[in-house]
Amino acid sequence: MPQTDTREPIESDAPTSSGELLFQRCLWCGTPAYRRSFCRACGSTAFRRERSSGAGVLVRRVGQVPLNTWFAAMDEGFTLTCQVTRVEPVVVAVGARVRVVRTVPPLAQGFPLVELTHRATSSDRW
Repeated sequence: MPQTDTREPIESDAPTSSGELLFQRCLWCGTPAYRRSFCRACGSTAFRRERSSGAGVLVRRVGQVPLNTWFAAMDEGFTLTCQVTRVEPVVVAVGARVRVVRTVPPLAQGFPLVELTHRATSSDRW
């Protein structure tokens, strides 16, 4: 039976100069995730931390428009709940490219902040 309590030293989720953040990758099946206690694909609790490029695409709005909270599908394959900053909510649309500008420490509350890098055009929208 595979050992599932393998832990690596916890690194800080503090952003680097390019706004990168850490995500988890399951040691058994390779599924990427963000802040999970077990793998959604195989149920394992063994994860390896990897550094994300911080780039992704907005896929769905969450909550009320004034909060500007979205789900972003990150390039590495995990989904991130985030808040879009430095732009009015009416400008943000599904399909817009974003990058992380501020992450949240592991024990803190709140959402990572992202900013638009490429607005969604009608052909980019899902």
